[in-house]
Amino acid sequence: MAEAVSTPSRAEVANPFANAFRQAIYAGLVSFGLFVLFIGLKTDQNIRNELVVVQRWGLLALVVAVTMVGRFIFVAFVQPALERRKTAKVVTTTQVAAPGFIRRNFNPIAITLLFIYPVAMVLLFGFQGSLKWVDNFGIQILIYVMLAWGLNIVVGLAGLLDLGYVAFYAVGAYAYALLGTHFGWSFWILLPAAGIMAAFWGVILGFPVLRLRGDYLAIVTLAFGEIIRLVLINWREVTNGSAGISGIPKVSFFGLMSFNVSDPTYISKVLGIAQSGAYYKIFLYYLILLLALLTAFVTIRLRRMPVGRAWEALREDEIACRSLGINTTTTKLTAFATGAMFGGFAGSFFAARQGFVSPESFVFLESAMVLAIVVLGGMGSLTGIAVAAVVMIGGTEALREMQFLKYIFGPDFTPELYRMLLFGCAMVLVMVWKPRGFVGSREPTAFLHERKAISASFTKEGHG
Repeated sequence: MAEAVSTPSRAEVANPFANAFRQAIYAGLVSFGLFVLFIGLKTDQNIRNELVVVQRWGLLALVVAVTMVGRFIFVAFVQPALERRKTAKVVTTTQVAAPGFIRRNFNPIAITLLFIYPVAMVLLFGFQGSLKWVDNFGIQILIYVMLAWGLNIVVGLAGLLDLGYVAFYAVGAYAYALLGTHFGWSFWILLPAAGIMAAFWGVILGFPVLRLRGDYLAIVTLAFGEIIRLVLINWREVTNGSAGISGIPKVSFFGLMSFNVSDPTYISKVLGIAQSGAYYKIFLYYLILLLALLTAFVTIRLRRMPVGRAWEALREDEIACRSLGINTTTTKLTAFATGAMFGGFAGSFFAARQGFVSPESFVFLESAMVLAIVVLGGMGSLTGIAVAAVVMIGGTEALREMQFLKYIFGPDFTPELYRMLLFGCAMVLVMVWKPRGFVGSREPTAFLHERKAISASFTKEGHG
């Protein structure tokens, strides 16, 4: 049976502007219906503390107009150009050019830039001025990169949809917080301990879901994440409930120097340099960078081993994987345990960085954010996931700096409150533009004679 192909009608091809105008009208009506209660009407309090409704029809009209213009431009110009480009690719046979210098050496260049990033920020903004850029952008993005690379083992390589990954993040954070505050253990001892504990809970989660797949697996893992969060809230004797745990000890420089001002081994006193809080942030940046690179190195090595091939076989077809004699039980458990271990590492670092942990930091939204980074970057692609983390996390953090938007939308406009709205719009745009993630092709794990990149058109959605 011939495959049905979606093609534009003859009238749309003959008069694209009429179709674009009609689509713009539809988009304007839909956007008006969606935003009339969110943007057009706003509840506020007057001077007598009464609840009043503020009408913002001008702002609503601006949003509707932007939506209509955007839809018109897309249907009239962008969509035909994409169709012509797609047709030209099918009809003509072009010689694939060799990748350029930057594309061939993208990973080494990116790693080099990451290592010199704090130095550049200090040179540009000074020690105190660089705190925001090193902490809010550098450290924050690298934490999500490490979390996404850990989840990539479970979702991208083994094909197991995990919606409760934040539970392992919480286990690692609370393991470091409790053991560090009660027993005074060093970070360098608690870091592997937190990873081992998170891996143990990954195995605990893996056993009940061995026979589940797809939507059922997603529901059970989602429930597991909520169970961990509720335990942290209600087990007040241990976790202090919703109040959280404070006074978590800082990371020391391998036990040789401290970052506490009151200690005799404070880094400024030992090295004889000026006192500054930027030293600790820069040290944490390089620490999370090395942990993230360790995660990538272990993932790459495991993919080339039999267990990595077993994960990819399990992802493609579990029945065929079992028929080849692969033990799917141990394969799933190793995927859950390995991914959870890196989540525990990131959680212990998060607790050391914040100095305070509470259940509010480990809600379902965190799992959804990490999973969105994995999907948008391209499941199985480490480079694509890192790029997606930079775009998504860095983009939402950059909104804090866009105070000029208040001149456009009014002085009461708060850019931080619209982060999730813009995040959702960005996700929709990326999935329309790159339905298989930022990385459209990747090199296969196994190859014959010559390593070649595989186009996304020949791979399963997001896989490869």
